[in-house]
Amino acid sequence: MVRAPASVRAADYGRLLVEFEIALRMGADLTVAAAPYAAQQVAAAVDAAMPAFELADDLGVDYATLASRGLELAADNAWNEGAVLGTPNERWHDIDLGALRGVASINGEVVGEGRGADAMGHPLNALAWVANHLAARGRFLRRGDVVITGSLVTSKFPQAGDVLRFEAGALGAIELQVR
Repeated sequence: MVRAPASVRAADYGRLLVEFEIALRMGADLTVAAAPYAAQQVAAAVDAAMPAFELADDLGVDYATLASRGLELAADNAWNEGAVLGTPNERWHDIDLGALRGVASINGEVVGEGRGADAMGHPLNALAWVANHLAARGRFLRRGDVVITGSLVTSKFPQAGDVLRFEAGALGAIELQVR
């Protein structure tokens, strides 16, 4: 994970894929013993929220055959390549993350928008799902971990020379330059 503003080289990817998300940083552990978790419980453990880009590489996949290639996705860690994080907002409790409006643009042109509720009904629901999924396997989220909670805008495939911007309402905005 890197902090915004950031840049990546398009040539380093088979086909760069970017998602526009809300990231949550843990201020406390979510232990296995305290599971299962609900959104309100995980909220108490979050110390900051921020806009984020998830970077992935779909390796030029043929989406028509994707359903039959589940083992390949698992072996490749489902294309994940990293994340770019915006400035942490420690006053996030004053923001309705579910109603938060996110706007994505490429080279100054709006290419999509969504709401925090587009990620499993609320970003905290996504965080609770991750915490419960880990707990079921004897693992847990630790203080300092960052969880990106799901895209508010459909994934985009930027090209070299593009500048991506994600405005996440009261959480602020981030930029990514593709070289």
